[in-house]
Amino acid sequence: MSDPDESNVDVVRKATRELAHKFGYDYWRAKDKLAQYPWEFLTAFAEGGWLGALIPEEYGGLGLGLAECGVMMQEIAASGAGASGASAVHFYLFPPAPIIRHGSEEMKQEFLPKLARGEILMAFGVTEPTAGVDTSRITTKAEKVAGGWVVNGQKVWITNAQNAHKILLLARTSARNEERPLDGMTLFFTDLDRNRITVREIEKLGRSAIDSNELFIENLEVRDDEVVGEAGRGFSYLIDGLNSERIVVGLEGVGIGQAALELATKYANERVVFDRPIGQNQAVAHPLADSWIRLESARLMAMHAAELYDNHQDCGKEAAATKYLGAEAGFDVCDRAMSTHGGYAYAKEYHVERLWREARLLRNAPFSQEMVLNYISAQALKLPRAY
Repeated sequence: MSDPDESNVDVVRKATRELAHKFGYDYWRAKDKLAQYPWEFLTAFAEGGWLGALIPEEYGGLGLGLAECGVMMQEIAASGAGASGASAVHFYLFPPAPIIRHGSEEMKQEFLPKLARGEILMAFGVTEPTAGVDTSRITTKAEKVAGGWVVNGQKVWITNAQNAHKILLLARTSARNEERPLDGMTLFFTDLDRNRITVREIEKLGRSAIDSNELFIENLEVRDDEVVGEAGRGFSYLIDGLNSERIVVGLEGVGIGQAALELATKYANERVVFDRPIGQNQAVAHPLADSWIRLESARLMAMHAAELYDNHQDCGKEAAATKYLGAEAGFDVCDRAMSTHGGYAYAKEYHVERLWREARLLRNAPFSQEMVLNYISAQALKLPRAY
């Protein structure tokens, strides 16, 4: 197992680390407290060209590989930005993927350069309140009319909808077929028209700087030229980007864990109880050492998966394992950092409680740890499928 081109990866790692660290813990604490979108942070990454990291150069992006994008997201999370900073950039990397691969040339020419420059913000409308992880059960429908479609339905946990200009929206364009349940869904890239879409923000546990929302869609008119690819094949276009997102989500978990581990080890060296630093006690030191091992293992799996992906090799199992390991290791070290800080863990000035809240999300999103184990059981171990 070898890392991909380390020179290129290291250049990206160094540059994005320096940029992310210009926004310290106090910045993110304030954004979390006030539930303010981190526009200053996003603008800095836009000016550096990093929002277009995965967008091909002919459309104004950097055309980087997944390994480079993964380490960028790891460094953002590890800087103390956590899931708030990672999510702000994440949604410029992966929701546009179906447009890059399957959008019309006109769509790519018009919108990809604007996304790369950070001039427009987009939301990703897939999840529904009654469907859960079974996307085949979505009920948002698009009915064909002359020159386009009319969409009605509901979406939930939609990031960026408070400010987004555009939405990549999945809707049923034909009835669910039991034999091919994932057919008949279509992706639309259209305006987030607030005259037709009611946006209701969800109050939540963590990542308060980045809004999550319910959407209520009523007679939204969408043009034919706003269909991504072919009608009825929308879910297959989403599948194309799942492995890459899983790898990067795993690295975001690693980054959050690295931030928490750095805070915990600093505190363990400085906090003196019974005339000795608490880090001298094995009950404190050993869990943190174990966390370092777990984080490094997750990182290595992620870079292996990214290497496979960038070389166009099958990486489904490795991508799923990366998401699982990154989410587990990231949250576990945040929890141990809470224990290391003792009562002070609840004080926001120590920052670990925010990382703990944000890391917990990755066990559930973008899909649960149980679904990873279902997938590995069936694909790696060839056990009967449970889903």
